[in-house]
Amino acid sequence: MPSPYIRRRRLAAELRKIREERDLTADEVGRLVYASRTKITRLENGQVRPDLGEVMNILDLLHVEGARYDRLVKLAREAGERGWWDRYGDAMGPRQKIYADLEDSAGSIRSYNQTGMPAALQTPEFIQAMVELDAMQGPLKYKPERMTEARTRRQEHLLSSSGPTYDGVLDEIMIRRLGIPLDVMAAQLRHLVAVVSATDRITIRVLRWNARLPGGFLPKATYSLYTFAEPGDPPLVVVDTVTTDLVHSKRGEVARYTGIYDRLCEVALPPDDSLTFLNEVADQLSEQTGSEP
Repeated sequence: MPSPYIRRRRLAAELRKIREERDLTADEVGRLVYASRTKITRLENGQVRPDLGEVMNILDLLHVEGARYDRLVKLAREAGERGWWDRYGDAMGPRQKIYADLEDSAGSIRSYNQTGMPAALQTPEFIQAMVELDAMQGPLKYKPERMTEARTRRQEHLLSSSGPTYDGVLDEIMIRRLGIPLDVMAAQLRHLVAVVSATDRITIRVLRWNARLPGGFLPKATYSLYTFAEPGDPPLVVVDTVTTDLVHSKRGEVARYTGIYDRLCEVALPPDDSLTFLNEVADQLSEQTGSEP
């Protein structure tokens, strides 16, 4: 299924372009279709699931015809589709819903993990430890049990025969500094090694703490790059910030993050050496756990 999220963004851009071609404001379009300016703006920003009938009404009143009309109706219909993640409502967390949507239709995923393990490859114990850290910072905006179920569903898709290729760079600083129990981190690292070793489509590289990154600035946040098989679906980058996820689709922005990722891969440990390193760190953490009073 094509990504409804990407279809909403494409539809939004097309509707905004048509309005501007007619030299109309969002207020004026709203009055034509008996809708508020806010509703038109949210539709043009891809912030709401479009109603097919309303979109068709807008296209009719703005005199969109022929192949363009047919293409936009098809886009609106796909933008309104619901995926398995929609059955969770807000219980899985709105941020995770975006990732689930994109992963479901992605052909490839590349991610730089500065603050946590790849979400779709986490063990239940690691997820629980992350929830506990999250709860220390304020009220949770999701139900932990449902969030964990959804994350497990994401892992099933990633590991399925129809899943995307996945290439990840793990920052060693995250492994050393994340405040979860050492035994949980050790088990998570061993799980990661086992999954990657058994799956050709998944590659992990470790960025050592002392790796120097020439050619530009350091990455400022965790982010993921997505490509899609569907014609017309542009590559995207999703940047993980403290309070929200920022989605970029402009060619220059995606190219800049892609360039940073390529530089990270050049200085990170090779895949085989990375797995060896992760096993060694897991053993070290287990020894530290055994020596604690």
